Amino acid sequence: MRTTSTALISAAAAAALVLTGCSTDSAGTPSTSGATTSVVESQARFNGADIAFLDGMYPHHAQAVEMADMVAGRTDTAKVVALAAAIKAAQQPEMDRMTAWLQQWGQPVPASGMDHGSMDHGDMDHGDGMMSADRMDALMALSGTEFDRQWLTMMIEHHEGAVEMANVELADGENPDAKQMAADIVTAQQREIADMQAALG
Repeated sequence: MRTTSTALISAAAAAALVLTGCSTDSAGTPSTSGATTSVVESQARFNGADIAFLDGMYPHHAQAVEMADMVAGRTDTAKVVALAAAIKAAQQPEMDRMTAWLQQWGQPVPASGMDHGSMDHGDMDHGDGMMSADRMDALMALSGTEFDRQWLTMMIEHHEGAVEMANVELADGENPDAKQMAADIVTAQQREIADMQAALG
């Protein structure tokens, strides 16, 4: 009788171990899908600072692309032409990513370019480096060395505004993708600012 009880206890213990093993496996499966969920959650995680960053940076980038497009036909200076090409190559894809994120977050996509820059600010700098319509028109009227100097001067201001906006996102934003973009903008545009200052001499 004792032998039978011992066998039953052993069988029960073995069954408990098997069940424990199963529960570990089943617990492991949700944790794997939990990791996938957390990636999705991190992409969907955003706050007001993230939205403000994309809403401000999208038209900012659009104006930089517009300024880069002005170079063709107005100057043959290799350094300016190369800088314009680099700016356009970097900022257009970033605009596409901003649009995609805002759509994922259920936010409206901001208008591009001069819709933001043409607001009634006169010819004064209004903090974010955006150029007034008057300054953009004046730039389009220039060519050669005059164009080079004005374009470089304006693009430095523009980039400095972008760096400030990106630093606000790094301080206050929540979305990891938007913050990474902000960090990339700071790095790239500070390097371009140094190149443009060197080109101005």
